[in-house]
Amino acid sequence: MWFPLGLLWLLALMQYLHLAIGYELDPLDRYSISNVSQRVAYKMMQYYPGNQTGQAPGIFGEPIFWWQSGAVFGGLIDYWYYTGDAGYNNATTEAILFQVGDDRNFMPQNQSHSMGNDDQCFWALTAMSAAEKVFPDPPPDQPQWVALVQAVFNSQVVRWNMENCGGGLNWQVFKFNEGYEYKNTISNGCFFQIAARLARYTGNDTYAVWAEKAWDWVEAVRLINTTTWEVFDGHQTKTNCSKTRQGLDDKRWTYNHGILLAGAAYLYNYSKGADKWKNRINGLLQASDFFFQPPGGPADTMFEAMCEPWRTCNYDQRSFKAYFSRFLALTVNLAPFTAKHIMPKLRNSAIAAAKHCANGDDGNNCGMQWTLNGQWDGMYGVGEQLSALETIQNCLIGGMPSPATQKDRGTSKGDANAGDARKTRGKRTKVTTPQKVGAALATIIIVIIVVCVSAWVAMP
Repeated sequence: MWFPLGLLWLLALMQYLHLAIGYELDPLDRYSISNVSQRVAYKMMQYYPGNQTGQAPGIFGEPIFWWQSGAVFGGLIDYWYYTGDAGYNNATTEAILFQVGDDRNFMPQNQSHSMGNDDQCFWALTAMSAAEKVFPDPPPDQPQWVALVQAVFNSQVVRWNMENCGGGLNWQVFKFNEGYEYKNTISNGCFFQIAARLARYTGNDTYAVWAEKAWDWVEAVRLINTTTWEVFDGHQTKTNCSKTRQGLDDKRWTYNHGILLAGAAYLYNYSKGADKWKNRINGLLQASDFFFQPPGGPADTMFEAMCEPWRTCNYDQRSFKAYFSRFLALTVNLAPFTAKHIMPKLRNSAIAAAKHCANGDDGNNCGMQWTLNGQWDGMYGVGEQLSALETIQNCLIGGMPSPATQKDRGTSKGDANAGDARKTRGKRTKVTTPQKVGAALATIIIVIIVVCVSAWVAMP
């Protein structure tokens, strides 16, 4: 096959500069969004070993942490919800149920060495999305979506730590884990959000009370600046969350803003439009504009301000824009007055994200930086795919119904006592009378066999 020399030089130059003809996306066209989302999701799941023989479902493996694996399946629930493509549903259900742990509260023993309250809670967010989006329920003999979220809430509410900082959740669950002496926004913000969502789904005000308590704590320790509405990362507990900036990590991450914003939107909706939640939404929304003002432009394009300009984002941080996009869409859905502010930015970001996909050897990798006018930053992986996927597919939020509740379209059953280790372990370890009799008979038979064999061996 003959190619003009100039074309060959152009192709070589594009390869050298990591340029690619990215996906063309129309963020107002359902077919376009669904088509691009399908391609991005397909590449993301090529990284997943959990459906291969001998591999554990629900885990992507190093360098992807356990919590991020849970977030991926939340993204696939969104993918099914928006596109109607059920191709990943079985893998998603299998993955979630495989990671619930012995107490059915997303605390598998093999994750205890690094279990954070935020890690556990991100799996709960995935289960909550399944309930609200009426994702197919698990078999009756398996834990149900809402019950799983209630189990996480129940296990975290007893960890509310009054020993310092006036309350709040520690980042890590266990004292032997590095990071236990840190109280951060994402752990407490995620607890705030699942409490708000449970309140709305079940109608139980107890959850709303705890959501308010979590918000008040985050505000009291100045992880939210209620003048500028900036959201900071966390406090070292050894300073008792000092009123000075000593021990404060003041980095601003997209997902911290998003987790509080969406939680506030749930309580705005649950309270039927309470002014205090509307004011908080507006404050957080204005502050979140910071993440759409990348240095050098283009305007209204999402970026991770604390690391992206220097290409220093770690594997976790490369996925943060996924959750920010997800939470922005939930905010639009629950507090429609925000749509005019959010949707232009979300759509512009989706166009930019699509332009920075179609990279790599297979022409299907998404990069992290969406501000390079189609030039690939050379970054790729699960986080990059998930961020692009959630930003693109959440452009379909317009016209979607509000999240289901127990009284409105919801099919998932709850269990207010879920996650009680004493009860769940008791149910699985109780030995019935027939079992005791069977065990005794088995023991007698074994003894008889041993005696007979010994006698036979001893015979001359």
